[in-house]
Amino acid sequence: MAYDHQEQEQLAEIKAWWDKNGNVVSWAAFAAVAALAAWNLWGWYERREAAGAGALYAELLRAETAHDMAKEKEFAGTLIEQHGRTVFAALAALKVAKANYEAGDAAAARAELQWVVDKSGRDDLALTARVRLAGLLLDAKDYDGALRTLDVSVPDSHAVIFADRRGDIYAAQGKTDLAREQWRLAIEKAGASNPVRSLVQSKLDALPNG
Repeated sequence: MAYDHQEQEQLAEIKAWWDKNGNVVSWAAFAAVAALAAWNLWGWYERREAAGAGALYAELLRAETAHDMAKEKEFAGTLIEQHGRTVFAALAALKVAKANYEAGDAAAARAELQWVVDKSGRDDLALTARVRLAGLLLDAKDYDGALRTLDVSVPDSHAVIFADRRGDIYAAQGKTDLAREQWRLAIEKAGASNPVRSLVQSKLDALPNG
């Protein structure tokens, strides 16, 4: 195909630019392709890990239904060790913490809850774990530790249970005014249909006047 003079000049400019920059462009294109491949590989790995963790969690639930605590702990341990970044590991830790508490092993329950707080990377479940951990510390009369556990920024979704738990701690310390303040805050934050509202109101009503 014949090119006119202007087209030949444009081709010459393009060739000169490519000679100067073609290597950079090639590497940029290669990097883009490599990044896309890595992203796809990571997505595949994430899906594969989630599927494996989900299967283990299903086994844990079956063990829970069968009241086989040894198996429940075994599956939870495997989830935490091998799939600790998944939501299933955090859920398993919460499940086993409850089982340990009901079995009278408060120390093991605290350890599981602390793992959710420190290592799970699941902010919403970590907040739930904080409330439960504060409850265990309250049972142990570690009031300062319980309050420190709750000393974090809290979204509206968890404001009620955090205020309620603080009220419990202050009431146990005999700090009636602070307990009343926190329980009133919990009621204020709770919607009319929130079942926690009536429970908190009963605790508030039971406080001595003053």
